[in-house]
Amino acid sequence: MEAVMREYYDGCNEADREKIMGCFTPDAAHYFPPGMYEGPFLGAEKIAERWRQAVEKFGSWWTIDAVLIDADKAEAVIEWTHFKTYQGTVLRGAEWVVFDRETGLMQEIRAYYASPQATDLERLELGGFDYEQRGYDMVSPRSRSS
Repeated sequence: MEAVMREYYDGCNEADREKIMGCFTPDAAHYFPPGMYEGPFLGAEKIAERWRQAVEKFGSWWTIDAVLIDADKAEAVIEWTHFKTYQGTVLRGAEWVVFDRETGLMQEIRAYYASPQATDLERLELGGFDYEQRGYDMVSPRSRSS
């Protein structure tokens, strides 16, 4: 399960539609907090295309900060950081991931954001949580490699 999630995030960072789609069942669903986007992304193709567009439009880059896996339930939780490098915005959150037991692919993601995606904030993260002290990336790895 962890390998599939890491492949998915690699695919997102590479804006590789095929790699992203290969991590999902065809009918997968990706849910978001209310008011985000046009609602859930339904289907592997839609999920892949929306994240490809995010890389193109926002310079998106995601890091995996923590992973918890419950193999018996075929579920996992992943904490992530989304760097929107073109906007200078940092968004933190977590996702509950449900896997298809037969294929081992993701069939559902439920995204939870550390805060509402307020357009007037540069950093969207948990208040009072010392990300730097705990070893989280504070700038996008993309910025360091450019």
